[in-house]
Amino acid sequence: MVNLNTSESTDPRILFGKRLANVRKELGWSQEKLAIESGLARSYLSGVERGIRNIALLNICKLAGTLGVSAKDLMDIC
Repeated sequence: MVNLNTSESTDPRILFGKRLANVRKELGWSQEKLAIESGLARSYLSGVERGIRNIALLNICKLAGTLGVSAKDLMDIC
């Protein structure tokens, strides 16, 4: 279970969001492009990248496939 009082440096939502943003930017993709390609709302992706949305496993897999990386690569936050 995620402790909602964790610091930014240990909150897995924030760490995942930063990792997702880094992978997206390495590909030169905007949030809008990722939203269109993945079928997820841009506002949802924005919340995930800022660590304020708790992303579902299905969406992690969908984003990994869209970005051409493994879900393990996206989850490499430790």
